[in-house]
Amino acid sequence: MPRISSKGQVTIPARVREELGLKPGDEVETEGSAARVVRATHPTAETRGQRLVRLAWGSATDRSMTTDQIMAMTRGEE
Repeated sequence: MPRISSKGQVTIPARVREELGLKPGDEVETEGSAARVVRATHPTAETRGQRLVRLAWGSATDRSMTTDQIMAMTRGEE
């Protein structure tokens, strides 16, 4: 059974990582107080950070976006 480290980290056992196809760098979400995997983002999928960079690329010179629109985009409210 995994234990929580002093830094609040939990190691997912190799068997479980293999079953779920989890790789280093994957993002894992939890739901509420349940410690179960909800979704894993695999390296081939675009991460939220990559999506924000793609959407914001060149936005500093693009005067068509308002500050409110940029903030909504970074919050995922687009």
